[in-house]
Amino acid sequence: LLPGVVGHVRQPLEGHGSILRMAQTRPFERESDVRLIQDLCAETWRRLGPYTPVHVGDVAWWMYQRPNRLADARIQLWLEDGACVAFAWNWLSKGDLDCVVHPDRPEYLDDVLAWADAPTVYTQESDSHKIERLEAHGYERVDGDVSNHMVLSLDGELQEPRVPDGYRLRTVGPPDLERRVEVHRAAFAPSRVVPESYARLQLEWPYRADLDHVIEAQDGTFAAFCLAWLDEENRAGLLEPVGTHPDHRRRGLATAVCLGAVRSLQSAGAAVAVIGSLDPSPAEAVYEQVGFRSVTRHVPYGKKSADDGV
Repeated sequence: LLPGVVGHVRQPLEGHGSILRMAQTRPFERESDVRLIQDLCAETWRRLGPYTPVHVGDVAWWMYQRPNRLADARIQLWLEDGACVAFAWNWLSKGDLDCVVHPDRPEYLDDVLAWADAPTVYTQESDSHKIERLEAHGYERVDGDVSNHMVLSLDGELQEPRVPDGYRLRTVGPPDLERRVEVHRAAFAPSRVVPESYARLQLEWPYRADLDHVIEAQDGTFAAFCLAWLDEENRAGLLEPVGTHPDHRRRGLATAVCLGAVRSLQSAGAAVAVIGSLDPSPAEAVYEQVGFRSVTRHVPYGKKSADDGV
């Protein structure tokens, strides 16, 4: 097993014993709901380790990367005694559903799927329970984007970043906001990330400037970036997002900036890091050079059409 993987042993939810309770469900209402969702992701990591589909950093990035992110999402929470035991994040523009259900409350997945009624739901190929419930709700494996769920142990010695002449690897500081946003927008054009939204992101947990890595070119512009996130309690790192300015690609900068990020995660106490990569994509080879290996894949399931007999 990889570091942090404790298996899929079901135990009573803390404070609940073996009594089955019905959760209250409501839509996302306030900023504190972000932390409730992150608490569920952290608790799921405690049970499943790096096979957990959503990291606490993912939640912060989803919520704050661009202005008015809620205009593109319907978010629903299921709560027991104030704790989030399931959430559904329904992306309106894509028609995709991301969700997490507490490992001790798998029965809520049926409620999540029924509430969302999403055209497409992503699941890990390794999650047999979720696949079974998706099929019971009329979903089947469909064509679409597939992403590798890649894992890197940080227990051993990591490679030194090799930065080409004329470039400098460093982390961001207060004067860097505009340049940091500019390189992101260039790498992911068209992008809706703007200075106002990134400044807001920088104020939110678990963002840390000392984990926000860039490679600076000789002219002072940023050529590549890698934002790392740390769940300190679980010693779990995430790289999201990673990118290179189009004018500086094919020079090994993405590999170097990722190595800088994972070494910083290791120094900060992380034992393992995860990253997602479209399969196939050039990024997959970059992350493999860093040392990441795919342990499962996120694949799409879609609703069967009437012609399929549903």
